[in-house]
Amino acid sequence: MAERFVPWDSQPLDEWTRLHAPGYTVKLAGRQTHFVRRGAGPPVLLVHGFNLDHGTWHANIDTLSRHLTVHALDLWGSGYSARGPLDWGFGLFAEQIRLLLDHLGIATVHLIGHSMGGGACLAFAAAHPDRVGRVVLVGSVGIARPPTLRERLFRLPRLPELLLALPTDRIRRSSLLDLWIHDPELLTAEVFARLTRHQKIEGSTAAALAILRRGFFDRLGAEIDELARRRRPTMLIWGRHDRAVPIEAGWALHGRLPGSRFEVFDRSSHLPNFDEPDRFNDLVVGFLQA
Repeated sequence: MAERFVPWDSQPLDEWTRLHAPGYTVKLAGRQTHFVRRGAGPPVLLVHGFNLDHGTWHANIDTLSRHLTVHALDLWGSGYSARGPLDWGFGLFAEQIRLLLDHLGIATVHLIGHSMGGGACLAFAAAHPDRVGRVVLVGSVGIARPPTLRERLFRLPRLPELLLALPTDRIRRSSLLDLWIHDPELLTAEVFARLTRHQKIEGSTAAALAILRRGFFDRLGAEIDELARRRRPTMLIWGRHDRAVPIEAGWALHGRLPGSRFEVFDRSSHLPNFDEPDRFNDLVVGFLQA
């Protein structure tokens, strides 16, 4: 018998968290924040990208946690953390990171941010430079770039809400294959469920579209300059076939960060940590332990 389809944007946060969320939840500024913690050693915080969650790092957490204490955060609006309405922007996400680190008693942390999560890491590093060790930016936003066709479509009024409410996996599966994942064979049913299950929580569509429509992803010039001024050791990792944040934006960001290291993954799109996890894990462990 086929598994019953659970409508998108339909499940209470508390119940869906109880059924599916690993790890821990904590109230920060009165809002639920979910995170996974594993391992021992120097602390590192993993911050996912737009409309994703801690599941982004499924192929990385086990390996990294053999060397580091890994914390994988769900940003507000995503995963098993609170939805909105909120004042969406990198300032909000940087504050969530600060509150979590304060709660955990972590004074200084290494940061690994993917896409929008890279922007959150840049914002946190600019606001709290003395709390940051090394920084890894994976297909990070921050440099101005033309919006993708899908971004332009989903910033339109009303139509995106209608499309994302349809009782089908097709739209979300197509988005993952068009922009995020290079090898379509990697997007198994289990991987698809892991990457999108949190979008079943009510309020997910409104939060994602509100974030996208605010258009703040590329407004990080001052934060990039601050990271450059502070000379924090920084590594950039990009998929050669990235269509969400093209590799040209990666090279431009690299040029703005003197002394940064730039690694190109030839068999990856917007999720090189997923497309080529072994290489990613080896590079990150070596860089953070240097």
